[in-house]
Amino acid sequence: MITDRSDGGPAVQQWQKTACILCECNCGLEVLVSDRKLTKIRGDKENPGSQGYSCEKPLRLDYYQNGRHRLTAPMRRRADGTYEAISWEVALDEIAARLRDVVGRHGGDAVGFYGGGGQGNHLGGAHGRALMNALGARVYTNALAQEKTGENWVDQLLYGNHTTGDFENSEVVVFVGKNPWQSHGVARARPVLREIGRDPGRAMIVIDPRRSETAEMADFHLQVRPGTDAWCVAALVAVLVQEDLVDHAWLADHTTGAARVLDAFRGIDIAGCAAQCGVPEDLLRTAARRIGAAKSVATYEDLGVQQAPNSTLVSYLQKMLWILTGSFGKPGGMAMHSWLFPIAGSWYPVDKRKRSDSDRIRRRMALAAMGIGAGPIRKFAEQMHKQQRLQWMMEPLRLLALTSARLTLNEFFEATAVPIATDVADRLSTRGSSGHSPVTGAPIISRLIPAATLPDEILTDHPARVRALWVDASNPVHSLPDSARWRQAFESLDLSVVVDVAMTETARCADYVLPAASQFEKWELSLFTMHFPHNHCQLRAPLMAPLEGTKPEPEIYAEIIDRLKTVDPTIVAQLGSAAQTGPEVFALAFFSTVYSQPDLAGLAPYLLYRSLGETFGAGNQALAMVWAMAHLAAIAQPGAVAAAGFAAEPANSFALGENLFEAIRTHREGVVFTVDEYRDAWNYVQHGDGRFHLVIPELLDELVRLEQDHQSYTTAEFPFVLSAGERRAFTANVIIRNPDWRRRDAQGALRISPRDAGELGLATGDPARVVTEAGSAVAVVEVTDVMQDGHVSLPNGMGVSYPSPDGDDVVGVALNELTSTTLVDKFWGTPWHKHVPARVERV
Repeated sequence: MITDRSDGGPAVQQWQKTACILCECNCGLEVLVSDRKLTKIRGDKENPGSQGYSCEKPLRLDYYQNGRHRLTAPMRRRADGTYEAISWEVALDEIAARLRDVVGRHGGDAVGFYGGGGQGNHLGGAHGRALMNALGARVYTNALAQEKTGENWVDQLLYGNHTTGDFENSEVVVFVGKNPWQSHGVARARPVLREIGRDPGRAMIVIDPRRSETAEMADFHLQVRPGTDAWCVAALVAVLVQEDLVDHAWLADHTTGAARVLDAFRGIDIAGCAAQCGVPEDLLRTAARRIGAAKSVATYEDLGVQQAPNSTLVSYLQKMLWILTGSFGKPGGMAMHSWLFPIAGSWYPVDKRKRSDSDRIRRRMALAAMGIGAGPIRKFAEQMHKQQRLQWMMEPLRLLALTSARLTLNEFFEATAVPIATDVADRLSTRGSSGHSPVTGAPIISRLIPAATLPDEILTDHPARVRALWVDASNPVHSLPDSARWRQAFESLDLSVVVDVAMTETARCADYVLPAASQFEKWELSLFTMHFPHNHCQLRAPLMAPLEGTKPEPEIYAEIIDRLKTVDPTIVAQLGSAAQTGPEVFALAFFSTVYSQPDLAGLAPYLLYRSLGETFGAGNQALAMVWAMAHLAAIAQPGAVAAAGFAAEPANSFALGENLFEAIRTHREGVVFTVDEYRDAWNYVQHGDGRFHLVIPELLDELVRLEQDHQSYTTAEFPFVLSAGERRAFTANVIIRNPDWRRRDAQGALRISPRDAGELGLATGDPARVVTEAGSAVAVVEVTDVMQDGHVSLPNGMGVSYPSPDGDDVVGVALNELTSTTLVDKFWGTPWHKHVPARVERV
């Protein structure tokens, strides 16, 4: 932003507030912008989450914002595989027509969707969900379905929601397959890690085959053999049980099934587990005793175990560390939390209040009135705005309508809001776990099919196969296993569309590529609101206008839905008239409409964009979805929202959400939107009895199998374990394509132990070939003692193309040319990126 000097001097740049988009922490940033360039970037001290902290990575975000990678026109693939630029009008018309054709001939299940916004681009994902609902599509997946679905399943069965750790206050923290020094995931990760390390009364336990930066700081580094985390964590839990370090009173008060679980761990051979995982038994026992003696314990698992053998079992086992010690709902422990809008759990805490007969009658009557009154409410607003000859009456009529709507909302909002909002939230979120994919029968959890199986839903002659694929702000051809098979799948589709800022590896396979505005050129937010007891969010205002030729995703999706003609335009126009009358009138019209016509609930982002969104002015229509999210949060957690400073009269009213939305909209640094007490974590438990249900039969069976199955996946042909996707100082995700952004490890070195390097005749800087069942690649070697013998690693985020004057440059290894779907989690199909059998050859 440039402002004129009042004294007539030269214009002065002003710091603008935004956020990092490279990991789920989304640290607050301040940015100076000049000529569309992010010239200076620093942490924002006013951000309620990061409080001025940032790592080194976002300081070079201009490499994402500017460069030769940016697209400025829709691209259409020619028959020979090359691309031509076309107009937006032509692109949207053709895509809509081809979508209608696919759905008309094969039904909505023939359309698949991959994506949803990555690390900070989530408004577009909500509107993408509306497009899929308009098409009747149900095949949906994204990167979470090659990472987090196993843990999510365990969460749903244990207590029904997502958990987070109070790491700033934990006496003992346990990181399983997690290196927060580089990957973060913990707010203010590096200061928090340093604080734990300096405090003699606290302890850090790291389970990792590699001596990572976090492991270097740990009090206990349990350096497991690659792929043996399950035996390590099982041993820790078994020590707690066999040495009676569990909180029996807490378990009796708050859980079911504890006796069966305790019996299962009493039979675990701790010495055998130690031998299998390669960690001395004495060290395992000492670490477990430290957990058992602690007043609070918090754990964090990540991709190091989630993309390795026994990943779902490990999720269950690591949660037993804090459950059996009763470390929940207290300072330093684990907790469930509120959401602005849920991406991995339930949006609504279970209502444990006893409802009277009169309350139930009142709700039924109010909902019936909503159903009957939807049309008349919209029509009244529409007719009022059509009375051009009676302009003198417009303001009195508007005030009358507002007053009537306000009184109605005050009287019936609490009675009707929850069931109506539940329908909207459930249709747009990933809540729920049921069914199987149409072709392969892969299990669906949180409405996601296993991401790695999507090519198998395409490459078949099955009548229910996916024939059209929409990819939103994602790069599955590069980021999912077996890139060659993904390219083959794209070739067999009837239609493929990619929405992105760059001509990615996936875009180069698509029929159409639609250029999106960057994350700094539009209103945007992240839905990684996973904090407790104070939860916060940040709405990011555009730092500049969209690059010429690009569009924000919500606009793209709205224009496609316009062309599909799945929504009666009269309804949209009437809702627009209601929005012009005032927020209360619009709320009454909108909520009654989606209640009376449930199919429209899944199209809420579109309806909001085309009605309420227009009242915010051109370029600001996406704020309407933020308005809805604010109200959903206020409806779901009225007490916590009020405690954050947004209380309204009457309590639990429409005004509570209005107050919250206004704060989110105007506080560019971010806002604390809920404040809970530690005991309030119990409100978010989703089981009707309010207890943890500890028995998951399938996983107790796996625990028995664990002691019997000592399978190794390496062979004489492939004797190494390759961890594909190590997070390093200058790797983040693939949205930064310009290799110049990396200050260190520019080539993405293959890390290998000194002994292995010596046996192969390799030295740092030498080229080496990595060979797997799927393919091979050449990488530069880094010899380092952080690696165990037999274990090698390559970083994530490499191997992407970047335009140069002489063509496209590709730096580093594209990991998924080396991976396959041969080895995946038995429950949820999570690929073993961190456990790829390989061999290393001198070049």
